[in-house]
Amino acid sequence: MSLPALLSAALLAAGILVSCSGNAASAPPPVQAFFDNAEFGGAQLSPNGRYLAAKVSAAGGHDRLGVVDLATFESKIVASFSDGDIGHFQWISDQRLLFDSTDKDLAPGQVRSAPGLYAVDRDGQHARELAERNGHFIRAGGGRDLLPWHTYMLPQHGAQNSDTVYVQSVDFATGGSVRSIQLLRLDTRNGRSMEVSEPGYVQRWLLDAQGQPRMAMTLDQGKSTVWLLEGDKWRALNTTNAWIDHAAGFAPLDFGPDGQLYVSANEGRDKAALYMFDIAAGKPYPKPLLTMDRHDFSGHLIFSGGKLAGIRYIGDAEDTAWLTPETKALQEAVDRKLPGMVNLIDLPRRPETPFVLVRTYSDRQPAVYFVYNRDTGALTKVGNTHPRIDPKKMGTQDNVQYTARDGLPIPALLTLPPGATRHDKLPMVVLVHGGPWVRGAVWGWSADRQFLASRGYAVLEPDFRGSTGYGNKHFAAGLKQWGLAMQDDVADGARWAIAEGIADPQRICIAGASYGGYATLMGLIRDPDLFRCGIAWAGVADIKLMYGTSWFHASDMPAEYLRYGMPQLIGDLEKDAAQLTATSPVEQAARLRQPLLLAHGGADRRVPRAHGVRFRDAVQATNKNVEWVEYAQEGHGWSLPENRFDFWTRVERFLERNLGPGKLPQQ
Repeated sequence: MSLPALLSAALLAAGILVSCSGNAASAPPPVQAFFDNAEFGGAQLSPNGRYLAAKVSAAGGHDRLGVVDLATFESKIVASFSDGDIGHFQWISDQRLLFDSTDKDLAPGQVRSAPGLYAVDRDGQHARELAERNGHFIRAGGGRDLLPWHTYMLPQHGAQNSDTVYVQSVDFATGGSVRSIQLLRLDTRNGRSMEVSEPGYVQRWLLDAQGQPRMAMTLDQGKSTVWLLEGDKWRALNTTNAWIDHAAGFAPLDFGPDGQLYVSANEGRDKAALYMFDIAAGKPYPKPLLTMDRHDFSGHLIFSGGKLAGIRYIGDAEDTAWLTPETKALQEAVDRKLPGMVNLIDLPRRPETPFVLVRTYSDRQPAVYFVYNRDTGALTKVGNTHPRIDPKKMGTQDNVQYTARDGLPIPALLTLPPGATRHDKLPMVVLVHGGPWVRGAVWGWSADRQFLASRGYAVLEPDFRGSTGYGNKHFAAGLKQWGLAMQDDVADGARWAIAEGIADPQRICIAGASYGGYATLMGLIRDPDLFRCGIAWAGVADIKLMYGTSWFHASDMPAEYLRYGMPQLIGDLEKDAAQLTATSPVEQAARLRQPLLLAHGGADRRVPRAHGVRFRDAVQATNKNVEWVEYAQEGHGWSLPENRFDFWTRVERFLERNLGPGKLPQQ
């Protein structure tokens, strides 16, 4: 859709709102506004900054790949599928793009083809299929062989200056987990490819600034090794315990144009920092480039014009540390245009024009994309991910911290309904993140938390011990603490909210997916006085089931994790048998008496359906207030909009029944 057409649609929508009654105008957005597919799938500048590529779609249509000439804002659809959507895409030069396919109308259990791999020029010419989309060998037109179906895009840009690109061929184990990744050098014009030598079971590759493979990270028998390619030989730089020894090694991030390697490492600190790496010495230089007080460094480097221009990182929110006077002034200019927002600027790699791409968002505003002209100061909107969301009807978010019962500080994100204050004794949902060894919520708009807030519920999202991103001490405190101290942290967050006057002690629900689903079940079992109801989806319910041989065939979790990671992270099946029984929800199901909404995907390969079914059968023997819903073709979460609409409508009704209506602004 053209920019004028988008503007016309916006004006029409505004006219409809004006004609509505006051009550209708102040009603919260419908569930579809939150959980429909994003209407704009992101954008990427060409390396020279002259063109913008983006996924575009008409209402009810497939996503297509479009290219905009930023000098004229003329656009052209350069690739599309009649039977699916454009998936991932990336510029491989100023002239050519690489992309694959997906199908937004299919759930994981319905997918019968791979993404494939394709290339096309920015004018839509010289399109070529490079990898097959199904599991059997086929030939492209003219008798040309295609790469096998398990060939995928590499999630890293190469040199972006030729028709050649590196792609990855994945060796899958039983159940769909990744055993190793082979790197291929692929000519996107003639389809010819060549394998790159590998040092072992590679899980990740890193290219240098010239687009050549320089590093590989392998995983074997619980050990993670970082390798450097020197000539045609691989040299091991570091080997650590892959699962619990995060602070002992380093994580390669990127190479600069001058060959400088940048890494994330602890180097004796509790929090990981950004370092330059001394390749000759095999260790980081002593002085860190960027440290953070409360967080591990997480982010990426921004190179433009042959130099390091900035560092994108995640603290309490996403931010950028610019390193040149020009980029600092650019950020200030954009911030003046878009005040009160997080404004993330993407620079072209080899700029030949004044254009940059801006992604802007806040806690109340979903992501919107703009092109900014540094010469004229013109800011042109190119896409809105969720245009039906009215920021005025969204809640506000704050990063908070409370103290667990053993004194450990627990960071959390608190979202309040629109118009509410921290002294309103609100009905609350404690939303527990999955993983669990990930960082949870980051400040910014999110459909699930804002949907709940728009219905009048406060939302608390704790980063309990074991979560990453807050230092090694915080992570290590969660080892073998499923259902124990990790669970205490969640309960302590709810009690903190009560003590602060934020939450009504009689109206708190616990909810979450995956590990969050597990924590929901254990929270209801361990703290019946605190949590009045629970909502668990795609949740682990039977810990011992994860250790069984059937899990290896039903789950997509890597065998390395099952054999080496789980005994250290969760517990040893024999040595910790009593603890695993006491902390397995299915073993304690008779203790759960509160109302429960339990949901699972029939095609879930991360936490197979057996978890949900076993717990459903066990809990219903003593608790008749259990609502079970199964989406037969869904996987580990809900990929189809209609299933998201159905599930979150059920959530809304469930909360109304068990907590009462939320607190909304007076109408």
